[in-house]
This record gives sequence, structure tokens and C-alpha cells, in this order.
Amino acid sequence: MERISTDVLISGGGVAGLTAAAAFGAAGFDVICVDPAPPITSDADAGADLRTTAFLQPSIPVLEAAGLWQRLEPHAAPLQIMRIVDAGGELPEPRIVKDFDASDISDDPFGWNLPNWLLRREMVARLDEMENVAFRPGTATRAVLTREAEALVTLSDDSQVSARLLVAADGRNSPVREALGIDVRTIRYGQKALAFAVTHPIPHMNVSTEIHRSGGPFTLVPLPDRDGLPCSAIVWMERGPEVLHLAALPEAEFEAAMSERSCHLFGPLTLASRRTVWPIISQYAHSMWGQRTALIAEAAHVVPPIGAQGLNMSLADLRVLLELAQADPSNMGSAKMLETYHRRRHAEVLARVTGIDALNRASMLGARGLRDLRATALNALYSVAPVRKTLMRAGLGVH
Repeated sequence: MERISTDVLISGGGVAGLTAAAAFGAAGFDVICVDPAPPITSDADAGADLRTTAFLQPSIPVLEAAGLWQRLEPHAAPLQIMRIVDAGGELPEPRIVKDFDASDISDDPFGWNLPNWLLRREMVARLDEMENVAFRPGTATRAVLTREAEALVTLSDDSQVSARLLVAADGRNSPVREALGIDVRTIRYGQKALAFAVTHPIPHMNVSTEIHRSGGPFTLVPLPDRDGLPCSAIVWMERGPEVLHLAALPEAEFEAAMSERSCHLFGPLTLASRRTVWPIISQYAHSMWGQRTALIAEAAHVVPPIGAQGLNMSLADLRVLLELAQADPSNMGSAKMLETYHRRRHAEVLARVTGIDALNRASMLGARGLRDLRATALNALYSVAPVRKTLMRAGLGVH
């Protein structure tokens, strides 16, 4: 059996895992990143992830240090305003519209939005140019054995890797987390999400729009123009059976339904991609570390796609983990380092999971009286400037 030694082994080649590989590599560590499936790097390929990711302000320094932002920025659409629309009245039309403008708290936009398939394309290209990073797509983590001095990981190609630090970035059903016996708490909502792209005649003006009625938010996030038309990514959350019904509608009927659900704010919406369906849960690991192992991203926490929190929480994990590794490289992966990582991240993760859970439950409200209460609460929170600014800073993860 071939045996390889490295500083860091990253299990998982999604956006979080690829970012971690670039970040640790740029910091001078030897890195191996494995994933059972080759990344899909074109929106035309079957199985492409058509969702988008908004990188909020605190995530940009992580991407810059990893040598990724200079690749991503030319493709990114800035998010200057977060618009919340309550359409919970008798008809699906706006009754309260509130704008959270980044200029109230910063000279920069809230963040920048990019398609997930494009992120993978640019991140894989970055890893290809890094001599101390080996990306091995099509290779799965098969077995994990940890000891005080190292993590020994057997891969699906029968090779074995000895790593000082094993990073589990292998998703909500993490094989590494399971191998270490770390428990999770999972919250199910009976929801699914439709993810797709649209074009529309009315420009989005770099405004991310979240429309609340019932079943979950309908969110339009700016993308660069497509074929000369304004373009947005949509995540449409609803009860599971309703999502499956919508996903099966003929295109013309679906376009009529989504235009109505959008309150016609951008004119008639035209489908610009296929529709993909994603399950919605909240989940968190009871511990974010095990012997020689750190859990990051969805191996550690999963939240509904509200407020662009998911991947930005993941990059906050990476920021802390990398900071600790660089502060004392000789003790990277030690119990002391990983206990500190858990202590610095876990409480914030729990707070964000709890907060997003509450927002999601509020967005699902179907009873008219409860929807009216939601609208009243939105109006009250927005109307007090210090509260509004505090909410914006909290959403960014800054103080």
C-alpha cells in the first residue's frame, strides 16, 4: 500500500474544501484534497450546481490570501442592497418593502455573488498552479484512523495518507465525522428549495430581493447580465410537495407561477437554466473537532439559504483554523489547537443556526394573522436606525 505524508489532508472538494486547500497551500503547508466526484465546472453539464454563493465582506480577505479573489472578482455581481419584501396579504403583492443598504455601515457592498459551478472552475484552476497542493478528484475517503501524532486516512485508490491535520469538508453526511463518532442534531422543516436562473426586463440594480409570503422565502440574487438581459439567481423555498409540483410544471406554467410569486417586481421572469431541487434542513455537530481532525462547513453546520450565511460561516471556520495553524505551525493538529478552534467557533455557530432557524420558521407562516405579525415586526425593526444597523452588522458577522 502506497503511503504519503502531508501537512493537511482535506476530505471534500466542494467550494469550502477547495477554498481550504488553496488557503492552506498559500500559507505554505503541503496539502492533499480528495473528493469522490470530479467537480462539475460548467453550467451546461448534467449535475451542475446551479445555486449561487454570496461572499460577504469578511470572507474576501480569506479568498485574497488564498489567491482566489483575483480569479473570482471579474465574474462577481456586487450586492449593495438587501431588500426584504413582505407579500403576506390576501394577494401576492408587496405590502411592505424595506431596503438594507450597505452604505449605511460600509463603503463596500454587503458582498459579491457568483454561481457555484463557476467557483469550482476557478478554484480548481488555482489549485492546478500550486506546487504544494495535490487535488485528487475521483478519490474518496474510505477509512480514518487517528492517533496522537497523526491522522491515517485510507483512500479509495488503496493509498494511505498520513496527515498532521485532517479537515472534514465532506458535507452534511460527512464520512469523516461519522468515522470519528461525532453526533449531530438535525432539524427538518418539510421544505425543499428550487434553484435556477432567470432573465428579466427590469434591472436588478445590484439589489438582492427576499420576498416573504408563506412556505419560505423567494430570493432573487443579482448575477451578471446574460445575453444582454438582466439576470438573477433564484432560490424558491416551499413545502416539499409544492416544490416537487413546481419542478414538474411545463416551462410556460412555471414561468407564470414564478413571476406571480416574485410579485412581478422585475417584470415577467424567463427561465434561463434547468430547475434543481435541494432539501432544506438545519444541522450542527456537537463537536467541531476530533483527534487530529477539524470539522468545517457542512460537516459542522447546515442552515437554510437565508441571509447568505451558509458558506460565509464555513469561511469563518477556515479563517480561525488557518490562523491557529499559522500561529504555531509545529503544533498544527494538536488537541490544544483543535480545542481552541472549537471554543472560538462553536458558540457562534449555534447562535447563527438558532437565529436562521427562527427566521425560516417565520418565513413559512401560512396563517394570515401570523403573517400580519411578521410584517409588523419587520416594520418595527427596520424603523429604528440603530437596530437596523446592528442587524446588518450581525448578518455580516462584524461588530
